[in-house]
Amino acid sequence: MKKFLALLMAIGMVFVIAACGSDDKDKTSDDNAKGKDEGKTEEVTELTMGFIPSQEADTIADNVKPLEEYLTEQLGVPVKAEVMIDFVGLVEGMRTGKVDIGFTNPFGYVQAKERANVDVLVKAIRHGSDTYKAQYVAATDSKLNSVDDIVATEGLTWAYGDPLSTSGFLFPASQLMEMGVENLDTFFNQTAVQSHDNAALAVLDGSADFATTFTDVRDNLEKDIPDVKEKLKVIGYTDAIPNDGVSVRSDLPEDMKAKIKEAFMAINDKPEVLKVMNEVYTWDGIAEASDEEFDVVREVYEKFKDQLGE
Repeated sequence: MKKFLALLMAIGMVFVIAACGSDDKDKTSDDNAKGKDEGKTEEVTELTMGFIPSQEADTIADNVKPLEEYLTEQLGVPVKAEVMIDFVGLVEGMRTGKVDIGFTNPFGYVQAKERANVDVLVKAIRHGSDTYKAQYVAATDSKLNSVDDIVATEGLTWAYGDPLSTSGFLFPASQLMEMGVENLDTFFNQTAVQSHDNAALAVLDGSADFATTFTDVRDNLEKDIPDVKEKLKVIGYTDAIPNDGVSVRSDLPEDMKAKIKEAFMAINDKPEVLKVMNEVYTWDGIAEASDEEFDVVREVYEKFKDQLGE
């Protein structure tokens, strides 16, 4: 009987040891999974860049091919470009991990930082500056000659690219409100036309009284419309805005984020790749960027946060 009890105890010990070993294995697997979720052990095998339209989507897709090839070579993993429908789609893509690298306008970055916890790496240099202003455009023969004229004239049709665009809508909207427009929705007839180019073209074809765009959208149109600067006039500007930039999802491995930043900064010494940046978003150069620079954008963002449903 004692031998039988001893045998039962021995068998029991085997199961206890096996169970403990299984628990330790499961705990290790859970810890590894947790580490992967936190981006600490992620193996990057491919990167997706997200672009939002500043011109026709097909044109962007074609123009960025050399940038895809350059980054693929520099980063050691395939890099593919994806043209998003709008800023919301880009932010959502970065939040869900479907987009790794995002070309974000200032407001898009602020929104992405809040919703997707992205990190800004670099920003654009245009005309020697890392800031820009939104501009108001009207037809040359229009009676509108200043932003004051716009504020004094109810019922105008206002064209802009996207309601989440920093220069296309948010900064001008904030300025118009500060100048006395109490309700933008009732004071203006608003039309969102998907891109800055289209907003200017809406004024050109007479379907809008004025448009708000980046400075100077007419440069984009000059190739196809040589006399565009004779047909469209700039009648005002907003305060300075930080230039758009490149952000990455924050849970990418730190070494990969550093490589991406280094690769973009190196474009300054590669004219053929910088030309691509210029063709897509009119970048003349690239500078380092920091989150604090976008505080002025956050102030404007807070004004519209509720109505934008963010």
